[in-house]
Amino acid sequence: MNQPEHELAKKLVQHLDYGVDRLEPRVRERLLTARKAALSSYRAQPEPVLGLAWAGQAAARIMEPNFYDARNLIAITALVLALVGVAWWQGNAPVNDIADIDTSLLTDELPVNAYLDKGFDSWLKRSAR
Repeated sequence: MNQPEHELAKKLVQHLDYGVDRLEPRVRERLLTARKAALSSYRAQPEPVLGLAWAGQAAARIMEPNFYDARNLIAITALVLALVGVAWWQGNAPVNDIADIDTSLLTDELPVNAYLDKGFDSWLKRSAR
């Protein structure tokens, strides 16, 4: 503490001690009981631990018997089914249409510039009628 803070603390302690001497014995006993109760529930700050903070709690929660109730099992089942569905959908997705178009353009007899010509598009529309 700085010197002025230390002096202030001394003055506060003297003032509080003077006030305690003037209290009734019954009030002092109640304050002593409250102080003891507060000190009994006091815990020192835990020391920091390196590692994943949630890993131990997650393992402990999984081991609890009420972890496997119906609500949690339904949620886990839904999550697993959703992941399997997404994996299946991604695996069986239709072949990329852009790749099909690129393959058609590259293997066709017409040059690519014919498809880029604005008149070719209008000619296709007229010939389709």
